[in-house]
Amino acid sequence: MNKARLVERIAELVQSKELDGVADLRDESDRDGVRVVIELKRDAVPQVVLNQLFKLTPMQSSFGITFLAIVDGQPRVLPLKAILEHFLEHRKEVVSRRTRFDLARAEERAHVLAGLVIALDHLDAVIATIRRSSDPPTAKAALVKNFGLSEIQAQAILDMRLQRLTALERDKIVAEHREVLALIERLRAILASEQLVLDIIVQELEAVKQQHADARRTEILPEESELTMEDLVVEEDVVVTVTRAGYIKRAPVSTYRAQRRGGKGRRGAAARDEDPVEHLFVASTHDVLLVFTSVGKVYALKVYDVPEASPQARGKAIVNLLPIAQEERVAALISVKDFAAERYLLFATRGGKVKKTPLSAYANPRSTGIIAVALEEGDDLLGVRVTDGNSHVFLGTHRGMGIRFHERDVRPMGRGAAGVRAITLRAEDYVVAMAAFSAEDRGDILVVAERGFGKRTSVAEFRLQHRGGGGIKLMQVTARTGNVVGMRHVAGDEDLLLVTANGMLIRTRAAEVRQFGRATQGVKLIDLEEGDRVAGIARLAERDEGEEDSESGTLF
Repeated sequence: MNKARLVERIAELVQSKELDGVADLRDESDRDGVRVVIELKRDAVPQVVLNQLFKLTPMQSSFGITFLAIVDGQPRVLPLKAILEHFLEHRKEVVSRRTRFDLARAEERAHVLAGLVIALDHLDAVIATIRRSSDPPTAKAALVKNFGLSEIQAQAILDMRLQRLTALERDKIVAEHREVLALIERLRAILASEQLVLDIIVQELEAVKQQHADARRTEILPEESELTMEDLVVEEDVVVTVTRAGYIKRAPVSTYRAQRRGGKGRRGAAARDEDPVEHLFVASTHDVLLVFTSVGKVYALKVYDVPEASPQARGKAIVNLLPIAQEERVAALISVKDFAAERYLLFATRGGKVKKTPLSAYANPRSTGIIAVALEEGDDLLGVRVTDGNSHVFLGTHRGMGIRFHERDVRPMGRGAAGVRAITLRAEDYVVAMAAFSAEDRGDILVVAERGFGKRTSVAEFRLQHRGGGGIKLMQVTARTGNVVGMRHVAGDEDLLLVTANGMLIRTRAAEVRQFGRATQGVKLIDLEEGDRVAGIARLAERDEGEEDSESGTLF
């Protein structure tokens, strides 16, 4: 493709929105060379745009090579190393066969020269023998008999010209005989030593290089793997929301600017009365999204495959992205960077059970999903967290109870296990949230009630218990606060993102939420409209101090 067609192709991609981030395209080619200038938008990532150009235009082309070779008379497809090994064996065979041929010729010549030397040493007797013979056959037979020569040597003597009888020619024959004997010794040494054969191969390749090599015209660059979708997608933190009916979407975190607590928030989703927002979390576009359903199965989806939509949009039905059965609904979601073997997935159910399974067990989910956890009749999956196996686990309940225990109390189990008892629940109570944090990371437990009230309470106020206990008071639940709907472990420097059932969103600093004791109601975090309630909460961990819109989202 020529330069003009390339520029035209780039322009087509920009116009069709397939190539993002390009602000201007100019052809500045002149007599000094080809120059195409692409100016980027302020928020564009240069490497991503370059990857898109490589992927969508002929700026970079790849082609396959089939290493087909004839080995032992049969065609075989070989890797590069095997080809080089077979080539080396071929060259060794060529050198060996050539050396054996040269040795045979040298030995034949040495045999003839040895006869000529004998003839020269007995020149008068040889001449007399020839003169007495009646014909050449008789002369040959007499030479063989009288001087112990072979027929070949005798014939060579008969064929020798008279001029070779001079002293100078005699010296030449003797010198040639010594040279041939030395050559025979060297050829035999080559055949007896593999290293000498390899040295000859190297010398011959060097000679070919000296004779035919010229300056390289192409530039060799470090190997680059084939571009993937991740190379074409800008890595950024996004807010992912899922409604009760299973509509999912993502929007950049920067869309939601921080407000002071107690505000009304902004419209975050076009929610309907019968389809409130149920799940809210923050992830990177390059993360893998694990979607856990009500029947205990898990599906995998790249975050960048979640459709991007405005905060006011409802999103897309998740059944259009994953093969979720009609009787399944989304129960929990979590995003992971990789499936390192030393990490675990910690499951919690509304019925108060927990289960720990190595994260690597979920590394290769089938397109139709795999079993994630076994659920008892009437129980639902509440949440899933990634842990290091040595964390503290905190569960909060609908009626304001909480329990803190060590993750070591939960032994690792397989994917199909149901788990063990984590908290003993009172009548009409159920678990609403789970947090997992380092044993050294104290921080605060931030709890939010459905009527918009919330507070921070130091982790130190919740004694470490064994799993299975009834827990202690987490929040004073009253008609004014409503029941507990969410809980997070915070350090104080994060932003919080609250979403209501009617789709309102508010982003505020965790440090602005006051600290209270366990058995208190807290303060108002969001001013709710009549009939609305808080549906979920996510934590945004700050990435760069002082940069309001540069937080990294983590799901807790």
